[in-house]
Amino acid sequence: MTPLKNLFFNMMAGLILVIGLAFPLSAQTSEQARSYYDSWLRTAERAEDVIDTSRASNIALEQLRKDLTDYRQTFQTKRSENGDRIQTLQGQLDALGPAPAEGESEPEDIALLREALTKQLNQLRVPRIVAEEAYSRADGLINEIDKIVRDRLTRRLLERGPSPLNPEHWQQALRDMGVAIRSIGNETVSQLRSDTTGERIRGDLVGILALLILAVLLILRGRPWAHRAGDFLRGYGAKGTGVWTFVVSLLQVFLPLVGIIILAAAIDLSGILGVRGSIFLDAMPAWAFIILSFHWMGERLYAARIENDLFPIDDRYQSETRFLIWAMAVVLVVQDALATLEGIQNITESSIAVFSFPLIVAAALILLRLNRIGSKQRQAQEAQSEEGDESAIAAGANRVISVIRRATYFLGFAAPVLAALGYMNAAEALIYPAMLTLAVLAGLFVLQRFFSDLYGFVTGKGAAASDTLFSALIGFALALLALPVLALIWGARVADLTELWSNFLKGFQIGDTNISPTAFITFVAVFAIGYAVTRMVQGSLRNTLLPKTRIDLGGQNAIVSGMGYVGIFLAALIAISMAGLDLSSLAIVAGALSVGIGFGLQTIVSNFVSGIILLVERPVSKGDWIEVGGLMGYVRDISVRSTRIETFDRTDVIVPNSDLITGTVTNYTRGNTVGRVIVPVGVAYGTDPRKVEAILIEVAKSHPMVLMNPAPSVVFQGFGADSLDFEIRAILRDVNWVLSVKSDMNYDIARRFEEAGIEIPFAQRDIWIRNPETLAQAAGQAPAAGQGASSGKSGSAWSGGSSKPPKPDLDDLTQRDDSDSTTKDDGDDGDD
Repeated sequence: MTPLKNLFFNMMAGLILVIGLAFPLSAQTSEQARSYYDSWLRTAERAEDVIDTSRASNIALEQLRKDLTDYRQTFQTKRSENGDRIQTLQGQLDALGPAPAEGESEPEDIALLREALTKQLNQLRVPRIVAEEAYSRADGLINEIDKIVRDRLTRRLLERGPSPLNPEHWQQALRDMGVAIRSIGNETVSQLRSDTTGERIRGDLVGILALLILAVLLILRGRPWAHRAGDFLRGYGAKGTGVWTFVVSLLQVFLPLVGIIILAAAIDLSGILGVRGSIFLDAMPAWAFIILSFHWMGERLYAARIENDLFPIDDRYQSETRFLIWAMAVVLVVQDALATLEGIQNITESSIAVFSFPLIVAAALILLRLNRIGSKQRQAQEAQSEEGDESAIAAGANRVISVIRRATYFLGFAAPVLAALGYMNAAEALIYPAMLTLAVLAGLFVLQRFFSDLYGFVTGKGAAASDTLFSALIGFALALLALPVLALIWGARVADLTELWSNFLKGFQIGDTNISPTAFITFVAVFAIGYAVTRMVQGSLRNTLLPKTRIDLGGQNAIVSGMGYVGIFLAALIAISMAGLDLSSLAIVAGALSVGIGFGLQTIVSNFVSGIILLVERPVSKGDWIEVGGLMGYVRDISVRSTRIETFDRTDVIVPNSDLITGTVTNYTRGNTVGRVIVPVGVAYGTDPRKVEAILIEVAKSHPMVLMNPAPSVVFQGFGADSLDFEIRAILRDVNWVLSVKSDMNYDIARRFEEAGIEIPFAQRDIWIRNPETLAQAAGQAPAAGQGASSGKSGSAWSGGSSKPPKPDLDDLTQRDDSDSTTKDDGDDGDD
């Protein structure tokens, strides 16, 4: 151990002693803390030695990393302890004021209190400081181990070995494979001839036979039993939705798989296999699961007609596509069996390369053929789309699927080339993950369709559920859940995922506030509860309490809206506090936002403040009949930014709240609905005005909406150009009916005037001729013009050298206007 390490160890031992004295704990607790920290120091020193030498295997490094991760998690918890107590003590010290400067003094009791508080504060801070230091050290060691492991994996991936195309390696590969098969066979035969195996079989014969019979039944009869179970389940409903068909398909995989697991258990119980055979036997259920699941996936893609770009569902290629999916499973199983054989048998690297190369070529051919089939189907769909019949796949295809298809096409070419050049590890790291990725994505398609069918069954939407938002959300959720699986497939370590998850849970720091997923979920949950409670209170006020009071509708709406704003604001404050966020740090954000508000958000803020004023002062309330900016209608809703007005033609107009505060607003129903109606009437000259007045008074008093106090009145407005003008002025019980009242009164006036013989005149005009002698002269020239017109060119109104038509005849003009006017000549040529 170096002197520097000795010094560090002694310093940490002293800090451990301080930790033991910091709290009034028992001696046993202090001893446990000291022992735990000693264990941590030994582990950290061992990790540093391993990292310095860099000779440990990856398995040993992973185990050491796991131990360091446990320590780091403990220190992460300890470094945040006693936070509230430290904050309290710090607040007490701040309340005492700053410590006196050198040479100054303060009262003895305050000095003693300051000293005691400072001591307690230091005692609480020491464990957190130690935990912080240990956490940083553990985190650094973990990062160094991860770097070593990643470098090793990278070097292995880029390592070049013997080429499988070299004929010199083929004979050796055959010899190695023969030796491996003979070794497993000889080991199995030796086990069968062993007396111990015979005694074991005889002792467990009943159990072995029972397991074998059950396994054979499940393997051979599992699929028929699954169909019978489906027929039974369809009796509970959901027939034709695809839900029970999906369950049956799962049973067709599950029952044979259970049978294979039981079969493996029976063989293992008999003890007829040796060590190597037992290793293959342990892997047999996993291989069976791969083959059965790939077969199930091919069946479901075609049975449910799941449209996708990865596995085409064109009936012309149905059998071939199913065979290719099954072939993918066989290639994966054989590759895993070869890797298992490499682990239990001493086989040279060149022999493994020779046997792995055909599997890589087969996998590449499968991917290339699937891509080729998909390309043909895509071309057919594009041709249909050009003809106007756009398929669902063409409409729903996305760029991600296209990228995946191109990537698999590229890997189908690249992997065999890399393997032929000797980069066998790189080829296997590309081709097999590509196949598994396709399998995972196809499984996602199947699961999404199942959940959509289930949602359609529950909601009664049926097949239409596949086009709903729920289906899209389910697909997004399944894609998120598949990300860790895809990461593991493409070579990520479990430690990498756990480290990423740990960093995600740790969150990020903003000032003195830590934003973590836990804090975010707490905030969302508390705010959602507060929001729901606010809406419940608003509903109770609107429907139960306020209708029983004498508050008008506008006041009720203002109270309910104000309660909503206050409730949401309090819910946000409580949620922020419960999440552990420091509200004082929001002052910086508020200061920064104030600049943006001053420049870009001033209109929004103005409308917001105006909305608050409208709700508090209530110059305009919900249900009022108002006129603003040339718009007239009823106020239907007042929000925090704008007010919605419904006009009389049933259109909604959104008016900013600032216009209602700063502009001129006419409120016809403010305070009450009483209002005045004015009905103008004109009668012909010569009519008795008093008679007209009496009739109009009777008309006004006879209407049920007119109030008698104050009584209606009739005003003689004056002598109009065409009539004697009168007005009915009356106060209505509800001004909202003003148009209907005016219409009713006009109908009644027309009827009463007709009975009384009173004429309602139309507009009349007198025409004054300024120079009648000119018209007389033009009348004398009219016959000549007429003759010229008759002998002239066809279609012309006049002839001769004149380009203008003659003036009209005075007699004709007078006769033409006698129907609606009178021609006079009073000798005044100056008026027209």
